Amino acid sequence: MNMLREASEKRIRLITIMAFVSIPLSGFVTDIYLPSFPSMAKEMMVSEKDIQITLTSYLLSYGISQLFVGGILDSIGRYRPKLVALLVLILSSLFITMTNSILLICLLRILQGIAVSVLVVATRAIFVDIYDAERVKHYLSYFTIAWSCGPILAPFLGGYLEKLFNWHANFYFLAFYAGFLFLFEWFFSGESLPQKKKLDLSENISLYSMMLKNKIFMLGIIILGLSYSIVMLFNITGPFIIENTFHFTPVVIGYCTLILGFSWMIGGFIGKRRLGLDFKSRILLPIILQLILIAGLITTSYFAESLYIMIPFAFFIHICSGVLFTSFFTTSMLYFPKNAGTAGGLMGGLVYVITSVTSFIISVSGTVAEQKDLSWRYLIIAILLFVVILIMHQAVKKEKAEN
Repeated sequence: MNMLREASEKRIRLITIMAFVSIPLSGFVTDIYLPSFPSMAKEMMVSEKDIQITLTSYLLSYGISQLFVGGILDSIGRYRPKLVALLVLILSSLFITMTNSILLICLLRILQGIAVSVLVVATRAIFVDIYDAERVKHYLSYFTIAWSCGPILAPFLGGYLEKLFNWHANFYFLAFYAGFLFLFEWFFSGESLPQKKKLDLSENISLYSMMLKNKIFMLGIIILGLSYSIVMLFNITGPFIIENTFHFTPVVIGYCTLILGFSWMIGGFIGKRRLGLDFKSRILLPIILQLILIAGLITTSYFAESLYIMIPFAFFIHICSGVLFTSFFTTSMLYFPKNAGTAGGLMGGLVYVITSVTSFIISVSGTVAEQKDLSWRYLIIAILLFVVILIMHQAVKKEKAEN
């Protein structure tokens, strides 16, 4: 097996390009089949809740796996686990197209969550393995942009695949995408880890427990999870409202999710530009604006319900979430500079665990059939978010006073 550190510059450049090509895959695995939710429910003769749980299973598995994958990859390398993960993605995607059993689909989605977490962590680690600190910082700043292509483009593509073929086409596409990456890895890539480390579970556990006891760090993670849950709320309920209540096609669902994907990205850019502001301007303004927008959507819903009302409101609500997410993502990542890798793994994992728990609660809390059902659920998450932000604000003030 070739070591990548000894590879030619041309080969390393090619591997870097392919790493960026692989980053959106996690977003595609999560979101490509969102426009197919209603037709999957009809074809399998199951409830909306059952289809939504296939997404929750994936998110929970993806989140929990990220807590352990980093240490394992440091001890066994990146190359072989990446190949195995891609193979699991190919086979699980194909098996999903062959079954109508919701239980089996949920189990296969759990496997996909583990596989994608291996791919994401290994891809991030490859940059650290083969580049110096300055180049790593340069490349990692593009990670979020590359990653956001997945959630933005996936439902848009999924809507067209659903219209032209059926819901199975989404999973054939995932198998093709993973197959292309597998062939590239097999023929051109290699092991990037210069020196394998002994897996020290006790060290990892003591690090995690130190971080879990840190109130400000944990409140930051809860805020990240709730900010992302607002976006996920639309992803799991929006397709049913658009198709079953407003009677639009899966292609329209794809366009709506594409628009809302851009709103999240816009929020990210605004959040990045506002990082230098003080806590009140940077954090309290977007959450208060979000609550006002949600109150506006609830009020409007009692007079008129329409796709042309729901999407503009959701667009600005999601921008506020994007602003908050970016603000807390940056400050949480920098909270433990000496253990940034472990902190990043813990943060990424717990954000998805929180998102999967809230999406599960939304799934079992009754059918979301109308615009007002969506808006009341937006309000519950936003109020929770506001309360956690106020608690964090007090904790930050207290810490500053003590120092």
